[in-house]
Amino acid sequence: MNKLKPKLFSVMKTYTKEQFIKDVVAGIIVAIIALPLSVALAIASGVGPERGIYTAIVAGFVIAFLGGSRVQVSGPTAAFATIVAGIVASKGMGGLIIATIMAGIILILMGLFRLGTLIKFIPFSITTGFTAGIAVTLLIGQLKDLFGLSIVSEHPLIETVDKLKYDILFINTFNIQAFLVGVVSLAILIVWPLVFKKGFLSKIPPSLIAVIVSIFMVLGLSMNVNTIGDLYTIPTGLPKFSAPHFSFSQIKELLPDAFTIAVLAAIESLLSCVVSDSMINSRHNSNMELVAQGTGNIASVLFGGIPATGAIARTAANIKNGGRTPIASMVHALTLLLVLVVLMPYASLIPMPTIAAILIMVAYNMSGWKTFVNMCKTAPKSDIIVLVATFVLTVVFDLVVAIEVGMIITFVLFVKRMSDETLVKGWKLVEDENDPDSITLRKVPKDTMVYEISGPMFFGAADKILGITVEDKMENLILRMRSVNAIDATALNSLSTLAKNCKKNNVRLIFSHVNEQPLQAMKKSGLFNEVGEENFCVHIDDALKRAEEA
Repeated sequence: MNKLKPKLFSVMKTYTKEQFIKDVVAGIIVAIIALPLSVALAIASGVGPERGIYTAIVAGFVIAFLGGSRVQVSGPTAAFATIVAGIVASKGMGGLIIATIMAGIILILMGLFRLGTLIKFIPFSITTGFTAGIAVTLLIGQLKDLFGLSIVSEHPLIETVDKLKYDILFINTFNIQAFLVGVVSLAILIVWPLVFKKGFLSKIPPSLIAVIVSIFMVLGLSMNVNTIGDLYTIPTGLPKFSAPHFSFSQIKELLPDAFTIAVLAAIESLLSCVVSDSMINSRHNSNMELVAQGTGNIASVLFGGIPATGAIARTAANIKNGGRTPIASMVHALTLLLVLVVLMPYASLIPMPTIAAILIMVAYNMSGWKTFVNMCKTAPKSDIIVLVATFVLTVVFDLVVAIEVGMIITFVLFVKRMSDETLVKGWKLVEDENDPDSITLRKVPKDTMVYEISGPMFFGAADKILGITVEDKMENLILRMRSVNAIDATALNSLSTLAKNCKKNNVRLIFSHVNEQPLQAMKKSGLFNEVGEENFCVHIDDALKRAEEA
């Protein structure tokens, strides 16, 4: 996994005709899903709708070809929308191109210097907070088109607070016809997946149905509703190469934006890889993925696109429809290329309220509000503070401020937590033959594995929990936690994932000697009840005895 070798080259060794057919079908289906999304996300980013398609084609193909994941599908995502819109509004499209090229170089360097594993140092509370914050900013940005408001402003509205303020100021321009189109589109997006859960119709993306129905509504009823063609001029033909002109002063000015794009691209793409790995029981090459993301982003803006990263929803759709190699994502890009040449002029007919409805659903799906609310109820207070602070700062200010402040708060509270714990209890690592509680002096039941976790379980070490493998012949998994004096939300989330994996594989998970703070955190999060009180043992001898029970 340390070698910078694209997954495509590895999977081709055992590639079959049957898998090729599955990849082609999955790629075409994902392209149909990506088409309206790419157009909508480009408009939300403050650029022409065609640039979203350019991004999905160029970045999607390049990243799949060079990437470190078997199934990752890349393209424009909601996470970038507000950031891109802000850069375009203040520095123009030229500024965005330069910033993205710089971000691409940063990503490539991160991969070359083997920094892909640094993603584990971004706490779960921060990623949850800024993801929910981005979802809210995206939602607020769609209110204007959903209500058909005619807003007049001397300056471009970049900040979320300003957008909300002007929505309220110009509420008297409310267009009932536009709102009706938006509500119908939103209803289709919500109801279609609920009604058609199986069969051919379940394969048709609800966003495509919403687009078709809304076009017929506006044209057939001669409704006074803005369409994409009313606001944008859509060029036809293939994306063209364009080299940017830049100066040292521009590089200096755009460096913060470049770091923002690079960090967000790294976080989003690697998180998507982790999710997809769990779905297909695979392992991605994080460093190769970063190199691919950097190369893909540079190629994207050179051919008229915008920043791209791994798209979790499209990646999941790829897996669901049988895609198992990078060929599927490459087919998705080629299919969109064909659509661009043949059907792109018809995109001018799509009503703006429908675009707003699609993005509202994207915002809802990415918000992770259930996780957010659950963390507010169950996570340690320090994690809740970080979560809420990151969320609020993302909405009120921007992602850079949110992550910076979130990380500072996290480390300050972490140091305080560790200081308090060591002052009260203290701990030391013990695992040798001179230790009367050493596992080496005990008989371990057949088909039972015992792991000892030593030290505080926090976001920096939570990935080690996910490294515990649940084997086919395993019947019991014992986790010794006598040296763990503190645990945070990220580690709890990893333990919850391990518990679900054990349950899925009919493996009994047993905890031995869980200290007070971790035990209370497990009870509060619900993990204690999920595993069962009977599987929490005071001593290792009790845990081994529990493992012997049928």
